[in-house]
Amino acid sequence: MEQKGHLLWKLFLSTFYLSAFTFGGGYVIITLLKDKFVDQYHWIDEEEMLDLVAIAQSSPGPIAINGAIVVGYKLAGIPGVLISVAGAVLPPLILLSVISYFYSAFCSNPHIAALLRGMKAGVGAVIVSVVYDMGKKIVDSGDLIHIAVMLASFFLSCFCGVNVVFLILAAALLGVLRFCLSGKKGGAA
Repeated sequence: MEQKGHLLWKLFLSTFYLSAFTFGGGYVIITLLKDKFVDQYHWIDEEEMLDLVAIAQSSPGPIAINGAIVVGYKLAGIPGVLISVAGAVLPPLILLSVISYFYSAFCSNPHIAALLRGMKAGVGAVIVSVVYDMGKKIVDSGDLIHIAVMLASFFLSCFCGVNVVFLILAAALLGVLRFCLSGKKGGAA
C-alpha cells in the first residue's frame, strides 16, 4: 500500500510539474510526458507511449488532460487518473486565477507582452521536435503503410484542407481493416 501511495504522489508531482512548466498548448506536453515517464522513470516503454498519445489525441478534450488520464490509468488505474488529472489541472487553474485577478496590469505591461511573444517561438520549436520524434519513429519502423498514412495525412491536411477529424477516422478505419485482414485474433490465449 505504501508503494502505491508513493507512486501516486510521484505521479501527482510529475503531472503538476509538467503542467506548470508547459506553455503553448497540449501538443507541447507530449514530448515532456515521454521524457518524464519513458526516459526518466521508465514506467512506460516508448512504443506504449506512442499508443497512449494516439488515444489521448483521438479523444475529445484537451490533449494535456487526456494524456494525464491515459498515463494515470496505465500506471495506477482510477486513483492514478484522479491524481494525474488533479496534477495537470491545478497549475493552469492557479495561474489563470492569478492572471484574472491582475488582468489590467498584465494587459498594459510591455515586458509581459514581449515575454509571451518570445515564448511563441519556443513553443513552435517544441512542436517541431514532437513531430520529428513521432515521424522518425514511424519511418524507422519501415512499415510502408504507416509511412504512407503519415505522408498522406500531412499532405491532405496541409495542402488540401481536409479536416483532421476525417483523417483520424480514416486512419482508425484503415487500422481496423488492416488488423482484420492480418488474421490476428484478440482475446485470451
